[in-house]
Amino acid sequence: MPMNSPKEAILLRTDNNGAVFLSLNRPDKLNTLSEAMLAALQVELDDIAEDPSVRCVVISGEGRGFCAGHDLQEMRSNPERAYYQELFKRCSKVMQSIVKLPVPVIAKVGGIAAAAGCQLVASCDLVIAARSARFAVSGINVGLFCSTPAVALSRSIPAKRAFDMLITGDIIDAETVLDWGLISSVVDDTELDDAVAAKVEKILSKSPSAVRYGKSMFNPQRQMSLSDAYDFAGNVMAENMMSHDAGEGIDAFLEKRKPTWDQPTN
Repeated sequence: MPMNSPKEAILLRTDNNGAVFLSLNRPDKLNTLSEAMLAALQVELDDIAEDPSVRCVVISGEGRGFCAGHDLQEMRSNPERAYYQELFKRCSKVMQSIVKLPVPVIAKVGGIAAAAGCQLVASCDLVIAARSARFAVSGINVGLFCSTPAVALSRSIPAKRAFDMLITGDIIDAETVLDWGLISSVVDDTELDDAVAAKVEKILSKSPSAVRYGKSMFNPQRQMSLSDAYDFAGNVMAENMMSHDAGEGIDAFLEKRKPTWDQPTN
C-alpha cells in the first residue's frame, strides 16, 4: 500500500481504518486532470483494487474547487490527434477503474466540478456536495463537445437533462443536480466534512463482504436485460448467503445482539 502522500504531491492519500481518502492537489489549477494527475489516480486506484483491507474511498479536491476538468493548457501544448486519443483513453480508464472498484467511492464536492470533473462526479457511487457546489460540462463553450464526460453523465441522469448540460455548457447548482440524480445529497458548506465522515462511518459499520458483494453486482446488472440481471443478482446473493457475515448477521438479528463481522486484512 502506498504511503501517505507528502504535502507537495499532486494527489494526497490518507488511510484511516479501512477508508482511503484521495484528494486532488492542484488548487491553483482548480485540480485539473493533467497527465500527472491521471497517472497518480490510476496508481492509487490499481492499488486499492487489490487491497482487501480497503472498505471505502473518498475523492475530494484541495482548495476552492473539486475539479475543473482536463488541463487545457497542457492539451494545447500537444496538438496531435494521437496525443489526444491517448489522453482521453487514460482518463476513461481512470473513470472505469472507479466504477469497477470493489468498494463504494464517494465524491466529496466543494466548489466547481466541470467537464471531466463532472465526469469524475458521475463515475462515483455516492456524491455529497456542498450547497455552493456547481456542476457543468462546459467544453462546448470553448468549441469542444464533452464526449467522454457524456458517457458517464448520460448514465447518471436522464438523457435530455444530460444533453442539455452538454450542449449549453450551463453551470448548474447543487440543488438542481440533486433533483436530477447526479448527486446523492446536498449539505451546507460548513457541514460537508461531517456529512462525508458520517457516511464513511456508516459504510464501515456494515459487513465488509456484503458491501463488496453489493458493489460487484450493482453496476454490472444495470447494463443487463431484466432477466439476465435477475439471474446474475440471484447468483451473487446466493454466494453472499454462504459467507460468514451473512450467517453471523442473520443469527445476530434473530438473537437480538450486535453482529461481529469478519474483518478483511492485507
